[in-house]
Amino acid sequence: MKYFHPLVLILAMCIFAAAQGQERDGDLVQFSGVVVTNDSLIPLPYTTVIIKNTSRGTISDYYGFFSFVARVNDTIQFSAVGFKKTTFVIPDTLNENRYSIIQMMSRDTVQLRETVIYPWPSKEQFKEAFLKMRLPDDDMARAKRNLARAEMKARGKAMPMDGSMNFKNAMQTEYTRVYHAGQLPPNNLLNPLAWASFIKAWKNGEFKRKEYDKDE
Repeated sequence: MKYFHPLVLILAMCIFAAAQGQERDGDLVQFSGVVVTNDSLIPLPYTTVIIKNTSRGTISDYYGFFSFVARVNDTIQFSAVGFKKTTFVIPDTLNENRYSIIQMMSRDTVQLRETVIYPWPSKEQFKEAFLKMRLPDDDMARAKRNLARAEMKARGKAMPMDGSMNFKNAMQTEYTRVYHAGQLPPNNLLNPLAWASFIKAWKNGEFKRKEYDKDE
């Protein structure tokens, strides 16, 4: 019975492994390309490009370009949000160790169920809010409210000045005195604003009302 020297066996195993490695390296392909939309040929950025049933792959850049190492006969899967998934099989009849494609993606329309958003987290809170809800006023209620505001405004004009208004008037008088200190006071006969105020008061009949109050 013949025995082989251990060095011969080790040498044979190394040659066999190197041959298999060369055969596997010959299957490697630099797979690259551009992903675009099929309707307008616009580059599709950030598309997931992976080898199917594996975790190896890449993502296309902003311009839709991708490139990674794969093997012949690998099934490449392309997926992007809003587009249908597509696959491509790298052919085994390549003459070079690189392959490039332009992969087109079709838009995928997804019909979502209607979702109604309520401002209340539960039916009990909705019931409570509904019972406490104030209905909008009708035309009659709005008219009465407006009349009440007009009446309060008229009463406010007839009422004498309160403390805050007296203080404001006193401060305005003091400011006018300090502003014109050392010079002649302005003549209101030449002041158009004073004349406008006088004419407005005269048209409103304020002078007649004051004379009538004095006679009483």
